Amino acid sequence: MKTKIWLSSPHMGGNEQNYVQEAFDTNWIAPLGPNVNAFEDSIEDYLGNSVKVAALSSGTAAIHLALELLGVSHGDEVICQTFTFSASANPITYLGGRPVFVDSERETWNISPELLEKAILDCLANGKKPKAIIAVHLYGMPYKVDEINEIAAKYNIPVIEDSAEALGSTYMNNPCSTFGAIGILSFNGNKIITTSGGGALVSENEDLKKKAVFLATQARDNAPHYEHSHIGYNYRMSNVLAGIGRGQMEVLEDRVNSRRCNFDYYKSNLAHISEIEFLEEPDGFRSNRWLSCILIPSFNVREKIRLALLEEDIESRPLWKPMHLQPVFKDCKIYVDGTSEELFQRGLCLPSGSNLQKEDLDRVIQIILKVLIHDK
Repeated sequence: MKTKIWLSSPHMGGNEQNYVQEAFDTNWIAPLGPNVNAFEDSIEDYLGNSVKVAALSSGTAAIHLALELLGVSHGDEVICQTFTFSASANPITYLGGRPVFVDSERETWNISPELLEKAILDCLANGKKPKAIIAVHLYGMPYKVDEINEIAAKYNIPVIEDSAEALGSTYMNNPCSTFGAIGILSFNGNKIITTSGGGALVSENEDLKKKAVFLATQARDNAPHYEHSHIGYNYRMSNVLAGIGRGQMEVLEDRVNSRRCNFDYYKSNLAHISEIEFLEEPDGFRSNRWLSCILIPSFNVREKIRLALLEEDIESRPLWKPMHLQPVFKDCKIYVDGTSEELFQRGLCLPSGSNLQKEDLDRVIQIILKVLIHDK
């Protein structure tokens, strides 16, 4: 009987259970504690650049807090990459803001500098300066950091760097999540490392971290009783889950290397097929290859491959459906040129877990080849 191949399953490193047991042994079963502090320290050490990290309940929570820290409120416009998961955009609406969606460029599949500037100029012409820009390192591929930051600086608009998929990726040898005013990370179950559910807010500004932690712990003022002068949230990571994160950080580089090897193996065995296109790394860009993605000539052929894999109990997934095509965002402003729509129609995410074996990858490859050869 063939085993199921998941798209991206959790992969424990060995020490996670020890840190979790430590939380139980010391009765630190709470949204604070030694594991939380140590997990934050390990991320800060990994990222360098004097960043400060607040461990939170999810990457979505981190984006929500980032927007609030940057002053987004009712009626404000926030520019957001349209080619992304909905969690990049949803928090804008939590605060009563309005997303303005911008399409991707083809080289990295991330936010287009040209369309970004066009969106900013239109917003300014309408008397509504955007309060923030949410740019995403999609599938672990860094966006064009220098170009995006230059445009953001030109108009004095802060960048929220959505690195939910990009821990372990680098741009010009510097780690992703350290380029924006605020960076965010995700440790959801399918990410390159996981805390089951969790995320983090990253900033070089220590005051922003302190404010994030304050808001994430119900915004309790310094008083012997429960005093609140701000609306707060229950967004802090628990000490138990942070124990998992400590163990996962110890094997992060191994996980990045494994996923990059998956991509290389797919490419070496499929690149000779003219119908398949891979996303290459531009000079100075290093992707963690969280998910290995391919482009197929047409939607119909992509679906044949996806369904053939599914029939063999192999999980794959179309690329993200752009936010401007989602019913919930149908009335938002958009600046698009068709790039993300084409990528969605033609793109497929292949199984990419760091715990995949060569025989798993070979199963995937053989099914893809079978479909493409039959299709001819």
